[in-house]
Amino acid sequence: VQLQASGGGLAQAGGSLRLSCAASGRTVSNYAMGWFRQAPGKDREFVGVINWSGSSANYAESVKGQFTVSRDNAKNTVYLLMNSLKPEDTAVYYCAAGRWLTTVAATYDYWGQGTLVTVSS
Repeated sequence: VQLQASGGGLAQAGGSLRLSCAASGRTVSNYAMGWFRQAPGKDREFVGVINWSGSSANYAESVKGQFTVSRDNAKNTVYLLMNSLKPEDTAVYYCAAGRWLTTVAATYDYWGQGTLVTVSS
C-alpha cells in the first residue's frame, strides 16, 4: 500500500484546511486509517482515526470537535477536515493504515510521506 497525503499549506488562524490521503497499490477499505502530526522539535502525536467502514472515529482530546476524519472507500481516500485552525496546529501531518483502531503509531503498517500545515496567527 502506498499512501499519498496532500492538501497542506499555509492557513490563517481560524481558517480551515482539508487534507487528503490517497491510497494506491491495493484497497484500504479493510484498514483503519489514522492521522498523526509532528510539530517541529516534538514527537509524532496521534490526531484521529477512522474504522474501515467509516462508522466510528476517535480523536485526540486536543482536536476533538475541531477536526473530522472521513473516508471514501470507493475512491480509496481518507480525509482530515481541520476547522478553527490554531498556530499550535502547525505540523507535518501523516496518514497511516493499520489493522486496528488505535492511537499508537507503532501499530500502523503503512505511512504516507506527510504534508506540511502552517497556521499563521
